[in-house]
Amino acid sequence: MKLLTPFFRVLIFAIITFALFEYIVDSGDQLAIQENSLIAPIFWGLLVLAIFIEIIIGTVKSRVYNSLSEEGREKYEQLEADSYFGKLYAKLLDSRAIEEEGEIILDHDYDGIKELDNNLPPWWVYLFYASIIFGVVYLARYHVFDGDFIAVEYEKEVAQAKIDIEEYKKNNPNLVDASTVVLLTEESDLKAGRVIFDEKCAVCHKTDGGGGIGPNLTDPNWILGGGIKNVFTTISEGGRDGKGMISWKAELNANEIAQVSSYVLGFEGTTSAAPKAAEGDVWVDPDAAPIEEEDTSEKEVEVEVPTT
Repeated sequence: MKLLTPFFRVLIFAIITFALFEYIVDSGDQLAIQENSLIAPIFWGLLVLAIFIEIIIGTVKSRVYNSLSEEGREKYEQLEADSYFGKLYAKLLDSRAIEEEGEIILDHDYDGIKELDNNLPPWWVYLFYASIIFGVVYLARYHVFDGDFIAVEYEKEVAQAKIDIEEYKKNNPNLVDASTVVLLTEESDLKAGRVIFDEKCAVCHKTDGGGGIGPNLTDPNWILGGGIKNVFTTISEGGRDGKGMISWKAELNANEIAQVSSYVLGFEGTTSAAPKAAEGDVWVDPDAAPIEEEDTSEKEVEVEVPTT
């Protein structure tokens, strides 16, 4: 009892303080204690202070109690029992006073050890009933109405996270780099890429990609590797040292480089008016699925010869 009352006071203080932080701080979907790095030390500091104050109060009470006479101690204990927390404690335990134990003692005797017929503590009974209700709700939610189990919820959250990441990338296009760039297929991106190409690249590669000072972009050959990642790197960092294309990362942002790279890759397989001879090697995407070769071996065919 002496420990229970301070425990309840500290618990109520912690709940009220936590709720005030949640109310005052606009933390969105996160807890305020997670959103703001200053709130956690303040909250725990206040909680430690509350525990320290309870220790001081308990020490003072203990000294006062020890200094009282027998009659004074009885009055003090009666005041404790008549308090709100004292009544709540007694109600949760539903125990009899020592003076009343004779009324509930059982008849059987085990080597001098006797047993009391106490009721189960109400707090335990309430917890037992609550667990039954929880079990029924859980059974109905997940086994009758086909609720999502943890694995399904995880998959949905991962899928939603991917959507959120893509949306974030669209809203923050300059975060893309050579390791994360993907081939853009939206008409708006390809149009923007064409504008950049005509303005900055066509002078060396020609408008139709046939090549001039720069290499032909319509054939499958690449000097520094094809594919969106290699082309992005080449445009961003420039071509071979001492010769080749300059680096464009000082004039174009990451999104613009991704757009023009995607547009450049669209030249492959087209026909140029005056194509330049191929340079470099034919590039094969190492991540592409292998192409199954058709079985050209001779197959035995059974021919039915009609009889006359």
